[in-house]
Order: sequence, then C-alpha cells, then structure tokens
Amino acid sequence: MFTVRPYAEADANDWDALVECSRNGNLLHRRGYMDYHASRFVDRSLMVERKGEVVAVFPANIRENLVISHGGLTYAGLIMAQALRAEATLAVFEQIGSHYRALGVERVIYKAVPHVFHAYPAEEDLFALHRLGAQLKRRDLSSVIALQETFHFTQGRRHSIDKAGRAGIQWQAGADPAAFHGLLSEVLGKHDAVPTHSLAELRLLQTRFPQQIVLHEAHREDVLLAGVLVYDFGKVVHTQYMAASEEGRRLDALSFLLAELIGGIYADRTYFSFGISTEQEGRVLNSGLIAQKEYFGARAVVHDFYEWPL
Repeated sequence: MFTVRPYAEADANDWDALVECSRNGNLLHRRGYMDYHASRFVDRSLMVERKGEVVAVFPANIRENLVISHGGLTYAGLIMAQALRAEATLAVFEQIGSHYRALGVERVIYKAVPHVFHAYPAEEDLFALHRLGAQLKRRDLSSVIALQETFHFTQGRRHSIDKAGRAGIQWQAGADPAAFHGLLSEVLGKHDAVPTHSLAELRLLQTRFPQQIVLHEAHREDVLLAGVLVYDFGKVVHTQYMAASEEGRRLDALSFLLAELIGGIYADRTYFSFGISTEQEGRVLNSGLIAQKEYFGARAVVHDFYEWPL
C-alpha cells in the first residue's frame, strides 16, 4: 500500500505541503529551513506515499553507516499526515528499515518530536520503534509553560519585572538581527560557545520565514539591553535564542521582556517553550539555567533520542 523513496529537490513543494497539514511537523521541518545548511549534511530524507499521495516525510541525513533524523534539527522523526494510522505506521517503519539496510545503514538515531509540538496526537512512531527493538539512547530536559493553565511567576521574578519596568525599559520589535546577534555572540563567547546560526544564516531564515522567526528586544533610551528570538509555530512559541547585556542583567531586562511575551504578546497560545537545560547528551542538568525558566512557571518536557538497530 505504501512506497518509500528518497527525497529529491523536485519534491520540495509536496514535502512542505505535507508538513503544513501534518500532526507533528512545524517550521523546522520545512525544506526552506532544513536546506539553509544543506552543505553540512548528506541528505537521506524519505518521501512516504500511498497511491501517489504523500502521507509522511522523514527528515534524515547519513554519516557512514548511521542515519540521523536529522543532524541539523532539534527534533524530527516521521512527520505524519492525519490519515496515517497505527498499523500503517508499523508498515511504513518496516519499509524505512528495509530502505536504509539496502544502503548499508546499521543504525538509525531517531530524534522524536516532543508531544507539546504536536498539532494532534502523533505517537504511533514511538510504538513502532518499540516494536522494532529501538532503545532510548538520550533524554534531554526542556522547559515549557502551559499558557492556558494556571501557572505563576515566583515572587522574586515578579520583583525583577517590576524593577525593570521602573527603570524605563520598553519592549520593541526587532528588525535587522545584527545588534542582537552581536550581543548573543558576546554572551556565548564567555562560555566558549558560538550561536548555532551565523548572522548571514539568521538573516536568510528571517527572509524566508518573516512571520515565524521574530525578534523581540528590550531597550532603554534606544540602547539594546536584551533580546529573544522566537520561533512561532502557531500553537507553540519557542525561544530559540535569549541574551542580555551586562547592563541588561543589572536591570533585569530579560525578565521584563519574557514577561511581555508570556503574559501579553503570546498569551493566547497553548505552550511557551524555553528549550533544553541539559548538557553532555542529557547526562548533566544545568541547574541554574533550568531554575531561571522554572521561575516563570515552566515545567519539564523531555526530548527523547532512540537508537534503532537495523
């Protein structure tokens, strides 16, 4: 009933159409997002069709005898249309396994889409992996606020927000990300790290997705004190990057800005995602980082990685 075949550039529109109507896909799985860094990966993505209709896509790259879903994405896995049911998903996974075995692949690292990013329940893939003998290999801990449920900022966080407001800090929509990227690079540089995206890449992605990749900034007297780059997935908004200057930290500008986003601009959404606070493939919890997110009322959601031996 199903055919599994390699993705080709000519499939881009069909791929994106499937992601748009899928139960568990979002901006990260659009080809315009995935392919901005295509030169870094050997793509082995798959199209899944039934009677000529695309019912699922599988973002993936290959490295020697290992396939990853996908090395350039936080999470991916099988992106499924509404029509793909449980038994059909099992059959699709069998075909995916056969396809990659024929290429000499020995293992698949499957980076499952966390349930909060699903538009509709879509965990047939996890059952299929269980049936096929896949094992949990890594678990990262993320932090999410359920915006339509009762949650609370801590008293200390509220004090910080009030302090920033009294200092005259104001929210401002960001335009060109150059100043923010410079601030972000400076902050990460203190920890011997760099942003995942270069300034040129960030500008390119904003050009491709201007309504979904949005920069918010906190200013005082036209001075940038803090910024948050948001990926707007619709039901969920995710803070891809956050940074504050030394002065911004002193004035709690980032707390002020996050309060504006959580309690105002995105208050009508379902979830507000802060991203992971784990290091060394989930073995180490950055206690200080996760505490900052929990002060806003966020609680844990896991990002799971499975190893599927072929």
